[in-house]
Amino acid sequence: MTAQGESGGVVPVVRAVAPHTPIGVDDLERASQVCDAAARQAGVTVRSLTDLADLAAVVELFADVWGRSANPPVSLEMLRALTKAGNYVGGAIDQGRLVGACVGFFHAPSEDALHSHIAGVAPGSTGRNIGFALKLHQRAWALGRGVEEIAWTFDPLVSRNAWFNLVKLGAHPTEYLTNFYGPMVDDLNGTDDTDRLLVRWRLRDPAAAAACVGQVSPADAAREAALGAVVVLDVDSGGRPVRAPARTRAEAPVALVRVPPDIEGLRGSDPAAARLWREEVREVLGELVQAGHRVEGFDRSGCYVVRRNP
Repeated sequence: MTAQGESGGVVPVVRAVAPHTPIGVDDLERASQVCDAAARQAGVTVRSLTDLADLAAVVELFADVWGRSANPPVSLEMLRALTKAGNYVGGAIDQGRLVGACVGFFHAPSEDALHSHIAGVAPGSTGRNIGFALKLHQRAWALGRGVEEIAWTFDPLVSRNAWFNLVKLGAHPTEYLTNFYGPMVDDLNGTDDTDRLLVRWRLRDPAAAAACVGQVSPADAAREAALGAVVVLDVDSGGRPVRAPARTRAEAPVALVRVPPDIEGLRGSDPAAARLWREEVREVLGELVQAGHRVEGFDRSGCYVVRRNP
């Protein structure tokens, strides 16, 4: 399952990138070894997918994950075109069955980055770190093409995804995108606005490399609070958001922004509360990120740690 070049006669993409330290054989070998170890731990084989049958399985998998059989998140024709053009489609295989997939495409030629558009794991296969194995395969694949960075978006309200992206992978949020995709009525998003955080994963950053082998550095909200951090968005006893006064938010050197533990469940049980969380997180976290302040990490309790720029 070591990252390999595309099959089917696709010529590897040669890209104009900003100057950087060349990616050596040792870097690629380490990335491949880490990738292989994660796949073994998850009990899957991860490989690039280019055949029509494999790509059709990706379409079916994503339709199942998002509950969109009539309008899948990706089409077979688009996946076929993306792979022919040298982009990334990877799949996790368990006993001959596709249980996870990830799709990405390159940024503009002047940028040294891959955009990871969509990833998903079959409902019956979650909790096995299959998504982690897929991302490490994508990382090795990208490094093998001289790419230093992968970017993607995620819903900032989904606590487990924030933990996965910021802690388990070591990616960094760089932009808050309001209602980025427009309406996406499906089993995961419901009728909610599609606000997203854009993250960038610097593939050779020491912290990211350490995270890939399990050496993670989660934020510690309690410690930050003891040092003067302020909870600018909290949760009340009824599970609804409580925003700190504007002056308190403006003066906090480090802001702690809490999100609900299970926004997807809340969308089903209390849609009004879910919409309120979207509005409040957009107002508080979105304002901080758009002002250029740095999201330093995520606490296991469900809290973003944001440090204000001087």
